[in-house]
Amino acid sequence: MVLLAAAVCTKAGKAIVSRQFVEMTRTRIEGLLAAFPKLMNTGKQHTFVETDSVRYVYQPLEKLYMVLITTKNSNILEDLETLRLFSRVIPEYCRVLEESEISEHCFDLIFAFDEIVALGYRENVNLAQIRTFTEMDSHEEKVFRAVRETQEREAKAEMRRKAKELQQARRDAERSGKKVPAFGGFGSAGMTSVSSGTIITDTIVEPEKPKITAAPVRPSGPSKALKLGAKGKEVDNFVDKLKSEGETIMPTTGKRGSDVSKVLPPPVNMESVHLRVEEKITLTCGRDGGLQNMEVLGMVTLRVTDDKYGRIRLIINNNDGKGLQLQTHPNVDKKLFTAESVIGLKNPEKSFPLNNDVGVLKWRLQTTDESLIPLTINCWPSESGTGCDVNIEYELQEENLELNDVVISIPVPSGVGAPVIGDLDGEYKHDSRRNILEWCLPVIDANNKTGSLEFSIAGQPNDFFPISVSFVSKRNYCDIQVTKVTHVDGDSSIRFSSETSFVVDKYEIL
Repeated sequence: MVLLAAAVCTKAGKAIVSRQFVEMTRTRIEGLLAAFPKLMNTGKQHTFVETDSVRYVYQPLEKLYMVLITTKNSNILEDLETLRLFSRVIPEYCRVLEESEISEHCFDLIFAFDEIVALGYRENVNLAQIRTFTEMDSHEEKVFRAVRETQEREAKAEMRRKAKELQQARRDAERSGKKVPAFGGFGSAGMTSVSSGTIITDTIVEPEKPKITAAPVRPSGPSKALKLGAKGKEVDNFVDKLKSEGETIMPTTGKRGSDVSKVLPPPVNMESVHLRVEEKITLTCGRDGGLQNMEVLGMVTLRVTDDKYGRIRLIINNNDGKGLQLQTHPNVDKKLFTAESVIGLKNPEKSFPLNNDVGVLKWRLQTTDESLIPLTINCWPSESGTGCDVNIEYELQEENLELNDVVISIPVPSGVGAPVIGDLDGEYKHDSRRNILEWCLPVIDANNKTGSLEFSIAGQPNDFFPISVSFVSKRNYCDIQVTKVTHVDGDSSIRFSSETSFVVDKYEIL
C-alpha cells in the first residue's frame, strides 16, 4: 500500500490533525479533506470512498472522522487494518474525542502516526510498541545522569575536604597568635562585625546529605555584582508574547516523580522568635519484606527578627529512644546541651544573628530495624487467567504519627487499559500517560492505621514495582521538641512560634 496522508477531521471536512507521508502541499490536503464529506453516501455501510485519483478509508469517531488517504492501487484490506490501528492510537492520548482535546495532543498523535507509517508504507508495530517508542526511554541518558550525579558527589566531597583544610588553617593561626582568616559568618553574608574568636562557618559543618534548611535572607539594597539569571525578563517577555497569541502556558515545577516531596505551608502568625523542627525520611524496602535502608535527617532552625531577643536559650525536650546521633552547631555550648538539654551560645554575651535561619541542632537516625518503619506497604500480585490480581495494603506502625495527603504510587503496564478496581479504602487516580495508579488517602493515623486496595489488570507481577510513597505530617518522627525559650539573663520566658514538619525525600518498595 501507499499511504498519502492520515488525518483527523470534523464531519464538515475541517482538518484538525493531518500527517502527510509523501510530498503534498497544505492546499492539496485541505482540498482533499474538504471534498471528503461530499463524496460519502449516507445510505451505505462502506468505510471507503474513491475518486479518480485517491481513495478515502475512514472510520467515525463520535463527532469526528479518522481518514486515511491512499492511492487507488493500494490493498484495501491492509488499508482497513492500518485504519483500525490509527483509531486505537487516538484514545491512548486523548481522553475525550473532541476537537479541543485532539488539538491539545496533536504532537503526541503525529509522533505516534510516524511510528505506524514510514514513507507511505505500514510498519510492523502494535499498540504497545508504539507507546514504548514514543516514550523515548534512553539508556544513554540514564548513564549520562548517573555519571553527572557521581561527579556532583565527588565535587561535594572535595568541597568538604577543602573546608576541613580551612578549618585546620584557622586553628593553626589561632595557636600561633597570627591573624585569623575570616571564612564566613553565622549562616549569613550580612554578619560583618563578628569577632575572630566567634567565627562560625556553616560550610564546615554541612552534612553529607542535603539538610533541611531554608535559604538565608539576602541583604537588601543595590548591588553591582554580576547577576546570574539576567535573562529572566527576556523569558517572561517571550511567555507573555505566547499568551497574547492565544497559547496556553502550563506552569512547570521541578519533580522527580514523585519525585519531589510535599512541604507544609508556614504558619500565618510568626513571633519574633520562630522555630522550625524539620525532618526528612529516606527509606528503601524489599517487596518480600526486609528493610534495606532507612535514614531520618532532622534539624531545629531558629529565626530571630527582634534584636532584644538575640540573647536567648532554647529548652529541648528529647523523648526519643531510637538511638539518634545528635550534633549541635559549633558555636553552641555543647557541654550545656549535654548536661541540661539547653541550646545557648558558647559566649553568653553574643547574640544570635537577626533575620536569618540558623540551624542550631541536627540529628540523624540510620537503621535497618523493620520495627522502626513508620508506614509499611505490602503488595501481593498474583497471576490469573486474564492478567494479575493485585492486593496492596498499608499499616501505620508509629501510632503517634498523623500522615496527611498520603499518595501510594503503583506502576501499571502500558497499553492494556485502565485497572479494574475492587475493594478500596480512600480514592484512586489512574494516570494513563505516566502508567501510574495513585492510591490517595487524606489522613492515616491511629484511627485509620490500616487499609487495602484490590485491582485487576493484564500484566506480570514485576510490572507493579517499585512502589513509591509520599506524605506530609505536622508531627515529627523523632520525638524532639523545643518546649521553652528564655532570656540568658533572668531566665524569663519568651513567646515564640514554631512549626513542625515530617516529609518524604524517597520512600520506595523495590
